[in-house]
Amino acid sequence: MARTQNLRHKVINQFIDAIRHQYIRSPLPSQSLLADMYNVSRTTVRHVLNYLAEQEILQNIGNDYVIIREPNDDDLLDTIVELPDIQLTEFESFFYKLIQQGELKPGDNFTELQLAHKANVSSVVVREFLLQFSQYNLIKNLRRGLWNLKTFEQDYAEKLFELRELLETHALTRFMNLPADDKRWVQAKELLFQHRQLRKTVVDNYRTFSELDRKFHSLLLSAAENPFFEQSLNMVTIIFHFHYQWDDSDLRERNVLAIEEHMAILSAMVSHSDLQAMNELRNHLNTAKQSMKRSLKLD
Repeated sequence: MARTQNLRHKVINQFIDAIRHQYIRSPLPSQSLLADMYNVSRTTVRHVLNYLAEQEILQNIGNDYVIIREPNDDDLLDTIVELPDIQLTEFESFFYKLIQQGELKPGDNFTELQLAHKANVSSVVVREFLLQFSQYNLIKNLRRGLWNLKTFEQDYAEKLFELRELLETHALTRFMNLPADDKRWVQAKELLFQHRQLRKTVVDNYRTFSELDRKFHSLLLSAAENPFFEQSLNMVTIIFHFHYQWDDSDLRERNVLAIEEHMAILSAMVSHSDLQAMNELRNHLNTAKQSMKRSLKLD
C-alpha cells in the first residue's frame, strides 16, 4: 500500500472513530481546524471528507459537512501499521505451521481473531501479516476480518515454476563463479554432509527435510546477491516447504528422492563441475514440477 494512500486510510479511520465516539459532531469543524487536529494537510482532509460523503456518512450542505449516518466496522479501511519485525516474523512461522500441519487447508475460511487467539498475539499483528501475505494471491479478504485460503490453480503453478527455474539456474551460474575463498563453498560442503546424515534416518524423519530444503535453496539463491531473489524464496517456501495444497500421501518418497537430487547437485557444485551441477539442478526442478502436478492432480 502506497504511503500516501495508507496515510489517508488511517485518517479516514480516525474520522470514523471520532464520529462514532462523538468526538467530532455535526456540523464538522472547518477543514483548516480538522487539518490542525489531525496534523495533516487540507488536501488530505478534503479527500477524507469526499470519501465519507461518497459512503453517505457525511453530506455537504453549503460550506458545512453534516453527519447523516452512524459509521460501523464495515466502513473502516485496511491500513498497514508499523510493528516490531519480531512479532511479524514469529506469527509468519506460526501461520506456515498451520498450513504444514493441515490445520489450514485450501478453501478454508478463517478470521483474524481466530488466528490471534491461537497464536496469542494482537489481531493487529495478524492483520498486518495477512495484508502483506495477500500480495502472493494465495489468500482472499472476503470482508473485514474474514479471509479465505485460496485453491492452487494450474496456471499459477506453471508460472511459479517458470520463475523458480529462471531464478535458480541464474543463481547457480553465479554460485559457480564465486571466489574460492567465499564462505559459501564451505556452507555447501556442510549442507552436503547434513543431507548425508538425514539420508540415514529419512524413512522415519522425512518431515524434517523441509528445513534442509529451505537451507539448500536459500544458499543457492544467495549467490545472486539480489534482494528480489530472496523475496522469491518466500514464495517457494510457502508453496514447497510447507506443502501448500499437496496430497502428502507420497511425501516420504518425494523427500527421499529430493535428498538424493540435492546431494547430486551439491556434489557437483563442491567438485566445481559447472555443467553437471546445472544438469542436476534442471533434473531436480523438473522432478519437483512433475511431482507437484501429480499431487495437485493437474495432469
